[in-house]
Amino acid sequence: MTASGLSVLDFQDEGWDVIVLGAGPAGSIAAHQLASLGARTLLVEKKCFPRRKVCGACLNIRAIEALKSVAVGNLVNDLGGTALDELEVRFSGRRVRLPLPGGMALSRPRLDAALAEAAVTAGAVFLQETEGLVGPVQARTRHVVMVQKGRRATVRARVVLIATGLGQVRFYGKEGVHSQPLAGSRCGAGCQVAMVPEMDRQGTVFMAVGRRGYVGFVRLENGELNVAAAFEKSLLRNSGSPAAAASQILQESGFGAVPELHAACWQGTVPLSRRTHPIAGDRFFVLGDASGYIEPFTGEGIAWALEAGLDVAPLATRAVDCWDPSLTLAWTVIHERHMARNQHLCRGVTSLLRRPWLTRAALEMATRMPALARFMIDRVNTVSPPRQPS
Repeated sequence: MTASGLSVLDFQDEGWDVIVLGAGPAGSIAAHQLASLGARTLLVEKKCFPRRKVCGACLNIRAIEALKSVAVGNLVNDLGGTALDELEVRFSGRRVRLPLPGGMALSRPRLDAALAEAAVTAGAVFLQETEGLVGPVQARTRHVVMVQKGRRATVRARVVLIATGLGQVRFYGKEGVHSQPLAGSRCGAGCQVAMVPEMDRQGTVFMAVGRRGYVGFVRLENGELNVAAAFEKSLLRNSGSPAAAASQILQESGFGAVPELHAACWQGTVPLSRRTHPIAGDRFFVLGDASGYIEPFTGEGIAWALEAGLDVAPLATRAVDCWDPSLTLAWTVIHERHMARNQHLCRGVTSLLRRPWLTRAALEMATRMPALARFMIDRVNTVSPPRQPS
């Protein structure tokens, strides 16, 4: 049931097993799982779907396998996603092509809308254009204040899942979750442009690497190029716009000019690399981008989000039946085991790309030792071990 046409006043004082705040991949897949298990689930989204989002639009093997594990594995194919098989990186005029097998590209508006619809099909109620503020625990339920176009209502849930995105966790009262950017964190930006001849190669992710950021391009199912970038704040400040910053990086890396960037509608993000604390507390769990983030490169971000939604579902099911304070520690441990560990390699790549001489050496090594480059990419794309019931 999609409740986007209803007022939040229709939900005043209503009780739910689970309220999921945020209908991105993490929130929607968690809502799908919980509703499938019989939990009375409310999925709340601040925006109106379909909505644009800054994202590389790539799903790697891990993301595809995560979808298959919950019986929506054909979703990306059914929506016309394009298969990916290669990553082309350029830096200071050098070019290296690396295999990127098993991935797919799909625009985020279509992906997110389809995942939310899957949650609805499983039995969740989907309320759009509504912001949720996490309130106190009373009578063994967590209160959530929902705000929709100036109207407010308070609802209750046995457990709340917070999947509201980068730096968007909101509590009211003394309690809270704090999301802090890491030192030197870059800001994200993205847009879509018409296909350009130099990047009109099906199945390839193009990445231009500069001294103060990088820009990625991938062809979408509608024939357009999705553009996703990470810029140092100083580059954005000095260049004056995301388009100018991207053009500078393209020139540094050896790509030709893309005039369409200057006419495109850009969106930006808060600093990307972040740490969130705490990621769990009395009757709430934080997951997805909201739980902490590291700059991704070839689809890791969506995989992390989907895996988090799968990982949290067994704990949330236990929390609905009977809240136990040990669940807070359990989620912290699971998050560290399945998520933070998988981000270490991306953190290392981020550090490497900030040092031109190391980037040059790494690309030279990738050219001379392609087997090593394939190994590193496989490490990032390796499917996580099967999840055990918590």
